[in-house]
Amino acid sequence: MAKVVAVTDVCKTLAEVETRFELSRSDDPDFFSEWRGLLPELSVSEQDRLRLIWQRLQYHRADGDLLEGSVMLLVASPLLELAGFYDPPFKLKAEATVEITVDDSEEVLRGRIDALVLQQNLWVLVLEAKKTTISARSALPQALAYMLANTQRSQPTFGIVTNGDDVLFVKLGPGQDFQYGLSRSFSLYTLPEELQSVLQILKRIGAVVDHSTEN
Repeated sequence: MAKVVAVTDVCKTLAEVETRFELSRSDDPDFFSEWRGLLPELSVSEQDRLRLIWQRLQYHRADGDLLEGSVMLLVASPLLELAGFYDPPFKLKAEATVEITVDDSEEVLRGRIDALVLQQNLWVLVLEAKKTTISARSALPQALAYMLANTQRSQPTFGIVTNGDDVLFVKLGPGQDFQYGLSRSFSLYTLPEELQSVLQILKRIGAVVDHSTEN
């Protein structure tokens, strides 16, 4: 019988995840091009909504650190909504339980994704939120492990990790191409215009996935 282990117990560092799953980080700038280059324009109403999101973040952040639930409500959820991930053709699953079988089925890693966006049962985006006292980068090992739980990997899988203050995007290659790429870190707390970049990238990912699925 396979031993069940929590993802958070064995995937604490990038080195552990890379070794366990034979992952490697791509240094090719074209591997994760979705966060670079030409991004969709934002409407005036979208920019107004982002301004409100930033003001709310500043207001609540002034009282101290934010817990994971507050980060989801104040930052992650509004951004996913604005990016169109709450509407057709996408579906949202919150607190989705996943399992990964490793080591010749002798061990099963189990975890729970904060938010999972799907299109026609294909994984589009994995979101992992942390409280503000934990760096966004520290959530990368966990997010990558969850992304590897995707059994239908005909298309790349994207991830976003945030602690409310910062946002980082991740891309996992399709099929057996166990490579991943990272975006730069976007500082929401210090630079309000960074929210615009984050929303543009989310919209770009949604458009890329929707187009590839149609084809």
